[in-house]
Amino acid sequence: MAVTLGAGDRLTIRDAEGLQPAGLVVLEGDLGPLPERLLTGATAPGSSVTLEAPTASTVVISAPGADMAPDEQAPPTDLVVEIARHGANARPLPPPLGRVKAELHIDAATASAYKVSAGDYIQVIDVDGKQCSDFLAFDAARLDDGEEIGIDATTTTTLLGAAYPGPGLLSKFFDGRMRPLVEVVRDTVGRHDTFALACTAKYYEDMGYPGHPSCSDNFNGALAPYGIAPRKGWPAINLFFNTAMGSDNRLSSDEPWSRPGDYVLFRAMTDLVCASSACPDDIDPSNAWMPTDIHVRIYDKAQEFSKGNAHRMTPDAIPRLTRTSGFHDRTSVLTRNLVDYRGFWTPDCYAGNGPIDEYWAARERCVVMDLSALRKFEVIGPDAEALLQKAQTRNLAKLAVGQVVYTAFCYEHGGMIDDGTIFRLGLQNFRVVCGDDYLGVWLRQLAEQHELKAWVKSSTDQLGNLAVQGPLSRTVLEQVIWTPPVQASITELKWFRFTIGRIGGPQGPAVVVSRTGYTGELGFEIWCHPKDGVAVWDAIWAAGKPHGLAPLGLSALDMLRVEAGLVFAGYDFDDQTDPFEAGIGFTVADKAEDYVGKTALARRRANPLRKLVGLEITGNEAIGHGDCLHIGRAQIGVVTSAARSPLLGRTIALARVDALYADLGRTVEIGKLDGQQKRIAARVVRFPHYDPEKTRVRA
Repeated sequence: MAVTLGAGDRLTIRDAEGLQPAGLVVLEGDLGPLPERLLTGATAPGSSVTLEAPTASTVVISAPGADMAPDEQAPPTDLVVEIARHGANARPLPPPLGRVKAELHIDAATASAYKVSAGDYIQVIDVDGKQCSDFLAFDAARLDDGEEIGIDATTTTTLLGAAYPGPGLLSKFFDGRMRPLVEVVRDTVGRHDTFALACTAKYYEDMGYPGHPSCSDNFNGALAPYGIAPRKGWPAINLFFNTAMGSDNRLSSDEPWSRPGDYVLFRAMTDLVCASSACPDDIDPSNAWMPTDIHVRIYDKAQEFSKGNAHRMTPDAIPRLTRTSGFHDRTSVLTRNLVDYRGFWTPDCYAGNGPIDEYWAARERCVVMDLSALRKFEVIGPDAEALLQKAQTRNLAKLAVGQVVYTAFCYEHGGMIDDGTIFRLGLQNFRVVCGDDYLGVWLRQLAEQHELKAWVKSSTDQLGNLAVQGPLSRTVLEQVIWTPPVQASITELKWFRFTIGRIGGPQGPAVVVSRTGYTGELGFEIWCHPKDGVAVWDAIWAAGKPHGLAPLGLSALDMLRVEAGLVFAGYDFDDQTDPFEAGIGFTVADKAEDYVGKTALARRRANPLRKLVGLEITGNEAIGHGDCLHIGRAQIGVVTSAARSPLLGRTIALARVDALYADLGRTVEIGKLDGQQKRIAARVVRFPHYDPEKTRVRA
């Protein structure tokens, strides 16, 4: 990246994960001598250097590194670049996304109107953060005919079944004719309002502030030149406005989630007249009590921008937009139904199949699924085992090279951070595969706290992974995977072991193949560099077609994993749930080493309060996560996951219940509506509901 510094600006380069070299070239100006340790990558996690520009300077910074082979552990990782502006240089606008066609700055407590041509892009930027910006858009052609047709929030929410659209399949704001006016291309905030009016004079008058400026009055002035009649209150898309509808039927608001430079990027679906405000509200938290500026940029339709939401590892982390995996060129040809799953565009189901067909393919034949959204971390160094022994509940001293173990990571109070698998690649080399980026942050903090010489390097973007699952998965992969004599062949590979090989022969793309999965069937996962994703997919696809291989999406996967009793973060466990309550108490080993949460888990094991159980539901009513469980009037638990099982022909669920009511055969009721007015009978049963002895995954 290139950065421009003014005189007195301070540039800080931080290596958050350690061992990452920095490339730094001064194109003009002067930064003085450059530190060798940062340039060579001989750095501990969190190492940084700060340089001050005595004169205006332009600097190019890079984080060099080669592609990581799947059996290696040297991923190039990000450098964090921070610029502290000096004096008048403070708070510049973020760099443009592309070539700017037009732009306007909207001062705090004002509004502006502007025209946008069909296909052009509109970027609404929160300059200082925590500032609302109401947005209006009208069909320009209809305005020319004297008819006001603009975005209709009620129509939009009705058509989408959501409070507001976002990047992806359901991305458009509609007018009252049910025609799209704008499409949401990017959103780095993810919290907006479509219920309330733009603020009005009446609101301020009722609060005791007569004469206070309002967005509605500002819109009236800005839109008057376009012949648009004034209104007391404008129904608007209230960007960055943080509202929520509570169970008490009251609309609440708080400070916006937006940070400095956050934005929403729209695409105009027709010629538009738009208006944007910088909300003047300074009497409540809507703008964090301090109205600031909004900036609008227009980009020409000839440019292309990726679609995505912003994802942050921690609240203060640099955002990353939704990205695609190395298999996207193949999966996107087979479906348009892609969802943002943990920051990756992932198929929910496939157009030519559908979830039920995909489900049966997994149970009867073989399926292939892109699971690249799983997070991967390379844990290396002389204290790598010591770090992971402290961080999770299994005894890694018993883990052999080439073996995989499923485990839990807990806080001190016993609540779970995440679950995941650990691969042992060497005596001091481990790979952690989990669901959440935060686990990497937490592991680094733990290493620093205990002064352990271990590095935790993010490798998610260096390792794509395909799950090949189903009774014929071994048959398919035997035709595809070549392994050297020192490695186990696909035929020899045992459950929770991995092998290192190549696709097609000794010169093919490098892969790691593990006998793991999330379906309850015999299955494998293939790990490769994203640059080899298409080649790996094509080889498996060609070998699998004679055996009825089908692609699998997230919807079908959910049915499979609920049947198999496989837990899912945010549903079956969270930071208030220990491994015993999550149904994975088997992951808590009796090991001598102290680890985070050990004392709390011993206490919780001895005094269980809740237990994860299986449920069989009477009838065919829809059951979902969060439905309450009752005996009589009292709530005694909650449904964590549910699915209609095609194989069993009934609705099944996982539920966390009070330990007193967890005995098999117990009859309970699922509360619907308010939990009291409607009840659905259910019975506590053994889980997994499907193949409880796990004979199929061990086949």
